[in-house]
Amino acid sequence: MTTVRDIYNYINTVAPFDTQEEWDNAGLITGSADCEVTRTVMSLDVTKAAVQKAVECKAQLILSHHPLIFRAVKRLYPDTALYMCAQNGISVVSAHTNFDRAPNGINTNLCKILELENVTPVEGTFIVVGDLKNEMTASAFARFVCEKLKTSGIRYTDSSKIIKKVAVGGGACEEYLPQAMEYADCFVTGDTKYHQMLEASENDFCIIGAGHYETESMAFMMLKDMISKEFPDVEFISAEQKNPVLAVL
Repeated sequence: MTTVRDIYNYINTVAPFDTQEEWDNAGLITGSADCEVTRTVMSLDVTKAAVQKAVECKAQLILSHHPLIFRAVKRLYPDTALYMCAQNGISVVSAHTNFDRAPNGINTNLCKILELENVTPVEGTFIVVGDLKNEMTASAFARFVCEKLKTSGIRYTDSSKIIKKVAVGGGACEEYLPQAMEYADCFVTGDTKYHQMLEASENDFCIIGAGHYETESMAFMMLKDMISKEFPDVEFISAEQKNPVLAVL
């Protein structure tokens, strides 16, 4: 019999929960660690649709990247994912910043998707650096990223440099732009603000804002193959979450 605690402990070996940031809330969010698990729904976010999926398939656990609760909850309202989990006795385990920085976590998985080699972490940051198999121009690499992450469009700054070494930081890693400029020819991340992109442009550096969802969803779901082998008695089901951010083609 597999329990919530067993799955939590396995995640803890892959991405130790004590490595999460102080502001984070990764770990067991709702439910009992002693609950038996036969089905688990996996999703980047614990959305109402993900909880409904868990209810419909009689799953006892939702395994997510983004925690269901970030800040103190003072009131519990109906028609929310948290209320639905509590109402249906569904446990939630979230692996967030601990999985971002794990050796087989979000950023190294993102490097696999982008076919980068010789991947190494940049000390003191969440980002990693890897080598492209074939050098590309900034515009060609931007199109390559768009294709690999199946995006409907990306934002990037052009550069006269040929892209060979790439810094990667899925989700919200734009604060590490200075380190990316020091160690790489290009920086692929999720969220990008105008002023960071302006700074990159002023330094003839290519930064690619590929989207928060796009840089994390596929990379998180790569955990499914690993954990399925560890718990063959548990069915791991994708919530099939859709990107809530739409783009006009």
